[in-house]
Amino acid sequence: MTNKLWAGIAVACCCLISGCAALVIATGAGTGAYTYANGELARSYPAPYNRTMETCTQILNDLNMPIKGQSSEGARTTIVSERKDGTPMTLKITIVGLDVTEVSVRTGLVGYWNRDLSQQFHEFISRRLVP
Repeated sequence: MTNKLWAGIAVACCCLISGCAALVIATGAGTGAYTYANGELARSYPAPYNRTMETCTQILNDLNMPIKGQSSEGARTTIVSERKDGTPMTLKITIVGLDVTEVSVRTGLVGYWNRDLSQQFHEFISRRLVP
């Protein structure tokens, strides 16, 4: 129950901070909630930053998606990658709390974002991080 509460708080904060209308998608019991704004599909995970970061890079590795660039600014790391078909993917991994990390996935080019592929990547993360 507390995980759902924290996820709800994170969603509310993202909506307030984003400055635009964000579509909140409930994805079923036990799987958390997503926010979708400006082509980015974001979700908070009950896992520390290092574990989340390791999981994301391992998934990219498993999918043979090369890391084209990586940068860190404070509590956020941005990873730029590319799918086998050449479609760009950007991950933003942000520390929300001691054991809470938010992952934002954007797949596709500006104006042609693919929410389904971003959600699929989140499902891969969820399978590895959420017990």
